[in-house]
Formats: sequence, structure tokens, C-alpha cells
Amino acid sequence: DLHYKLWSTFVTLLIFILLPISVSVEYIQRFKTFSAGEFLSSIQIGVNMYGSSFKSYLTMMGYKKRQEAKMSLDELDKRCVCDEERTIVHRHVALGNFCYIFYHIAYTSFLISNFLSFIMKRIHAWRMYFPYVDPEKQFYISSIAEVILRGWAVFMDLCTDVCPLISMVIARCHITLLKQRLRNLRSEPGRTEDEYLKELADCVRDHRLILDYVDALRSVFSGTIFVQFLLIGIVLGLSMINIMFFSTLSTGVAVVLFMSCVSMQTFPFCYLCNMIMDDCQEMADSLFQSDWTSADRRYKSTLVYFLHNLQQPIILTAGGVFPISMQTNLNMVKLAFTVVTIVKQFNLAEKFQ
Repeated sequence: DLHYKLWSTFVTLLIFILLPISVSVEYIQRFKTFSAGEFLSSIQIGVNMYGSSFKSYLTMMGYKKRQEAKMSLDELDKRCVCDEERTIVHRHVALGNFCYIFYHIAYTSFLISNFLSFIMKRIHAWRMYFPYVDPEKQFYISSIAEVILRGWAVFMDLCTDVCPLISMVIARCHITLLKQRLRNLRSEPGRTEDEYLKELADCVRDHRLILDYVDALRSVFSGTIFVQFLLIGIVLGLSMINIMFFSTLSTGVAVVLFMSCVSMQTFPFCYLCNMIMDDCQEMADSLFQSDWTSADRRYKSTLVYFLHNLQQPIILTAGGVFPISMQTNLNMVKLAFTVVTIVKQFNLAEKFQ
């Protein structure tokens, strides 16, 4: 346990603090030695690196909240008693595993392609500062050290980006199950009104647990997505400038992969949040369309109260400012085109070529 804590502290200090500082020190000490393409390749990674450190810090601080969410999730899992519901849960778990694998391949592909495209030209891919290491005389040593550290940073970024996505995939899984239960209310003939009421009360409890699960994670995801929203326009803008004015074919492929990875940090999660908002309306429709007309007064009064709660959509916000949705994501991406437009209007790229 002690060894684990020491190793965790070492990796945290190295990736969260020392790695961003090493990039900044390189800018200060050897800024004049950068070509325009090298600088853009480095600065787009550097900006994203600082953002990753903030996101990882917020993710670590949200550990207790995630444990609270896990308790709500355990209660929801207990409701899955039939094979059909368990199959749906297993399918969503498999989808979460697929997301992790897909992100891992995408992020690793960028890391390897970017490293190889620069090292073949005997140029450092990220230009980091290492004490007592001459980047020119000890080129391969410094390059290998760079790719190892960047590999750790990419894995850190991977965890912070996949965690919100998988968590909301599981939330949508239980929303899907709840929709099915709402459609099947009062569909089994021969049961008493008390049994029908208990069935409805169980659905109310399931909805409350889903809200508790999302609320526990809300503050954790709010900070990480807020940081990414602030970064996405700037980072994509720098990448687009790099492709349009300074990249060769080999480095351009790496930059395109980087842009894809940056887009993946917000786009799938925003799309999933939009789907969950639509699911909330579908839950209300499913309840309203169930067979409640012949129910007694107690059932109907509970149904009206429940229907009102279901009509309130589940909305996540980034930093308590921006709603996490596709529209917000597109608005942030537009900043990238604004950056490129400014560069073209003032011919800034030509001054550095």
C-alpha cells in the first residue's frame, strides 16, 4: 500500500506538474530555435497538456462523488432480475469497453505517428526541457524520454476523457430499462391494485436513483468538460493553422489525428447528453401511454406526480455556465475557424514562413 502511494505521488507530480513545466521552460530557453511548424506542433500539445492536468486534478478530487454514484448504481443493478434486462446491461458495459479501446487506439495512433513523423527528420516532436541533456547531441535519448512522458500524459488524458463518457453510457442504460418498465405498467392481468401501485412506486424509486447517480457525478464532469470547452477552440485553431500553412504530408497526418482526438474529448459526450435529454421526454411519454385509465385514485395521483418529475430533463452544465450539448460543442468549435480567419486576414502565417 505504501509503495502504491509513493508511486502514485511520483507519477502525479511528474505528469501534472513537471511535464507542463518542462514544455514551458523549453519555450523560454530555446524559443528562437523553433521553426514555425515545430512551435505550432509544440504549443498545441502544450496547451492541451495544461488542460489535461486541470482535468485530471478535477477527476481525482471527484473520487468520493464517484463512490457515491457507484452506490446508486449498485441499487439500480439489483432491479435487473430478468434475462432481458441483464442482457441490456451487459450490452452497455460492452459498449463502454469498446469506447475505451477505441479511444486508446486513437490516442496511441496520434502519439506514435507524431513521434515517427518528426524523428525521421531528426526533429523533436514536442520539444521538452530535460536538465543535463543536450537535445542536439543526445537527440535519441531526449526523444525517447519525450515519447515516454507523452505516453503517460496521453494515458492520463485518456482516463479523464473516457470516464465521463462511460459513466453516462451506464446512466442511459438504466434510463432505457426504466422506459421499458414504464411501458409495461399494468400490463399483467390478474394483479391487485396494491401490486400495480407497488410496481409504479418501484419505477419512481428507480428514477430517483438515476437522478442521484447523475447528481453525484455532475460536479465532477462539470469541471472537466468546462476546461475542455475552453481549450477546444484554441487547440483546434492552432492545429488548423499548422495544417494549412506549415505541415508536410507526414506531419499533417499526425496533426489530423490530434484534431480528431481533441474533438473526441467533447463530441461523443455532448451527443450522449443530447440523447439523454430526449430519453427524459420519452420516459414521460411511456408513462402517459401506459394503461392507467382504469386505475384507482391512489395510482393516478402518484402517476401525475411522477409524470411531472419525468418531464424535467436531465441537463448537465460545464462549470455551471454552458449546457453540455451538441449546440454548445459546435459553438466552441467555431472559435477554431475564428482563429484561422484572423490569421489569414492579417497574413500572420506569411511572416513566420
